[in-house]
Amino acid sequence: MSFMHPWVLVFWLVPVFLLLWEAFREGPRVSIPIDHRKHSKRFWLGKVLWTSSSLPHFLLLVGIAVVAGPQFMGEPEKKREISNIEICLDVSGSMGVSMSDGKLRSDAAVESIQYFCKMREGDACGLTIFGGETIRWTPLTRDLAAISLAAPFIDPQRLPPHMSSTRIGLALESCLATLSKVDEGDRLIVLLSDGFSSDLGGGAARQIGQELSEYNIALYAIFIGDGAAPGQLYEVVSQTEGEVFAVSDSAGLERVFNHIDEMKPARLKPAGSRPIEDFSIFAWSGLGLLGLHLLLFLRWRITPW
Repeated sequence: MSFMHPWVLVFWLVPVFLLLWEAFREGPRVSIPIDHRKHSKRFWLGKVLWTSSSLPHFLLLVGIAVVAGPQFMGEPEKKREISNIEICLDVSGSMGVSMSDGKLRSDAAVESIQYFCKMREGDACGLTIFGGETIRWTPLTRDLAAISLAAPFIDPQRLPPHMSSTRIGLALESCLATLSKVDEGDRLIVLLSDGFSSDLGGGAARQIGQELSEYNIALYAIFIGDGAAPGQLYEVVSQTEGEVFAVSDSAGLERVFNHIDEMKPARLKPAGSRPIEDFSIFAWSGLGLLGLHLLLFLRWRITPW
């Protein structure tokens, strides 16, 4: 046990002095404060009278201990390690094409993002959309409801013409700039795209992959469409600790996000112990002393004196 304000215990010197004075002072004693009758000298009677006179001093000791703030260390706590996730969504014109299950690629991607956010409670997520340019749709935040509520407003058909092309390299550089400023937790990018990028040729894919690797950023690239994913995605991802997926329907998207969630599970780390105030010992002691004092004050007798 420890005390929040240990310096208060210095005032214990006051009741200790009073107890010593009560023990060694000379002169007649009375059995209780309102009883002034003389009694024959008995050893045990003197002890009872000393106890009666000393109870207020013991109560003062208990009161000072309570003011000092008694506490003990609780059980070791654990803190969730945060994951910083940048979701990078392709909004080029081809994302308005229907998938094999009839859903538009853009609608299925938005639904899968909402589904993923529900699984990552406690993490920080950001949403970047891209085509020929990038737009920071939602900044990195632990309020995942912001991602879920903002995503449905993304409609490739209503975006300006310069967003119709696909520049994955530019989008990844934008996400890299955001995640490189993060100090706590791991970092990953989830890329959703349906086409070939116009800016990943000529060694650009490998260079971007190396930049991601330098900041320990894992890239999970999801190709939405028929057939295999473009080789340039594999070239970028091979430099990181991520993975490439190819899906053709919304059920496949859900399976991929479940897999990513398993690959990056929530981790707990020790966060130390938290002091917990505990007045129970002193409270019960004080109540016992107060009860005994009241009994003696009300002329309680163990045996006739």
